[in-house]
Amino acid sequence: MQIVEVKDGKSKKAFLNVARALYENDANWVCPLDKEVECVFDPGENLNFNNGEAKRWLLKDDSGKHIGRIAAFFNRNSIDIEAQPTGGCGFFECIDNNEAANLLFDTAKTWLKSQGMEAMDGPINFGERDKFWGLLVNGFTQPAHSVPYNPPYYQALFENYGFRVYFKQEGFILDVKEGVPERFKRIAERVANNPEYTFEHLDYNKIDKHVADFTAVFNEAWEDFKEDFEPMETDYVYKFLKNAKAILEKEFIWLAYHEGKPIGIYLMYPDVNQIFKSFNGKLNLWNKLRLLYMVKTKKMTRAKGVLMGLTPKYQKKGLEVGFIHHIEEALKGKPEYTELEFWWVGDFNPPMRKIWSAVGANPAKTYITYRYMFDPNAPYARYPIPS
Repeated sequence: MQIVEVKDGKSKKAFLNVARALYENDANWVCPLDKEVECVFDPGENLNFNNGEAKRWLLKDDSGKHIGRIAAFFNRNSIDIEAQPTGGCGFFECIDNNEAANLLFDTAKTWLKSQGMEAMDGPINFGERDKFWGLLVNGFTQPAHSVPYNPPYYQALFENYGFRVYFKQEGFILDVKEGVPERFKRIAERVANNPEYTFEHLDYNKIDKHVADFTAVFNEAWEDFKEDFEPMETDYVYKFLKNAKAILEKEFIWLAYHEGKPIGIYLMYPDVNQIFKSFNGKLNLWNKLRLLYMVKTKKMTRAKGVLMGLTPKYQKKGLEVGFIHHIEEALKGKPEYTELEFWWVGDFNPPMRKIWSAVGANPAKTYITYRYMFDPNAPYARYPIPS
């Protein structure tokens, strides 16, 4: 077997095609858009290159066939706040072979060690946690957009190498037809109608204000997750809204205010993977036209909840249910949506898990974010779970 670094157009194409070959007969897999994967490794597109580096490799068998791939990366901003300098690996794909997987992991480890790292997390993304993060270990059904999907045997490949659980994640699924429990509905209505608070969905006529408010809440609400936190820039939000405008539902994106001050955000969008399933990773002109047609004819029946957050002062006050009330009201006018997937809830966030359970959503998928210590004798600590 031979490791080859991805450096040119031909190897970049091969990197993308490894997944297509491995999942050729898997009816559940949805090929990520080539452009979305390539953007992760483009310094002109990914702001993480301002403070970090990334490399990726292909694995060939003795006949020259590509049988695996992996990427490795690190962000200098996180080095000083970890117990040890920690990088990451991701975009792992491999045949069911421990020797092949170990060679890929060794390659990532060797490069990260040369950059001063002492551990690596994986499989993760060189960017935000809302994309390509974690290993699926339960619930092998069609994934929502940017949500990990992989064969069941990957768990053994990671654990046989020595990766240990750093934290677990759950994906909750709500059957819209069943609705939320009546008791929860009454509480949600009370919160939503409290005159102290106001809720606004995204309004393109107020785009500058809403983007600024969304960014401010995100940066304050997630600041306490210091090991992983990267402040969000307004440019990132503008770019997301611009790129996704064709599929977004304004009533799926909400902001909460207390006396005019932004205090909470909720982001959900239609699961475009239901359309991308037939695109095979290509968003050419023809597929763009197909996308617009299928959005217009309401072919998406599932939505993906990406994040919900409140600034620290307003946490644990039950304001999250106000968002749920407004989402439920919005869905009454959008009968095509029959299922919501809330992605993802970490095991280090019991309050959020409790909220989704109270809504009536069921934990349908389980993911693991692993950590591998380069020194097997180094102390290992799992991501802390609040008591």
